[in-house]
Amino acid sequence: MSEDINNNNIDTETIETNLVGGSNLMGNVKINSDVIATISGIACIDVAGVAGMSGGLSGDIATMLGKKSFSKGVKVQVNDQKTIIDLYIIVDYGMRIPDVAWKCQESVKKAVSDFCGFESIEVNVHIQGINMKDE
Repeated sequence: MSEDINNNNIDTETIETNLVGGSNLMGNVKINSDVIATISGIACIDVAGVAGMSGGLSGDIATMLGKKSFSKGVKVQVNDQKTIIDLYIIVDYGMRIPDVAWKCQESVKKAVSDFCGFESIEVNVHIQGINMKDE
């Protein structure tokens, strides 16, 4: 894979939203795109049939060093409280790939909306490999 997908390449812009209480502006909330990537990674890894996320060479090195990153295998782009999310996953052998991808998309869209209040206009799933079960 020529492109590393891990938390070092995630767009690190901060997203600002306004908190409104009643009719008064209460302040701003800033959400870093790393937070959206972590939420997306957790939502995706919980889907049945997802064996893991593929983070490229540097993501694999971080895993070997004992650093667990839930944003591994997730790339986030944010524009005006709308997100484009790319997921790089490994699917368990025997699972129907389109079903797993669809469930990942739905799970990530719901999680990002519920936790951050952002609309995901695209959730792209890239199948990076198949996990062969040990017999």
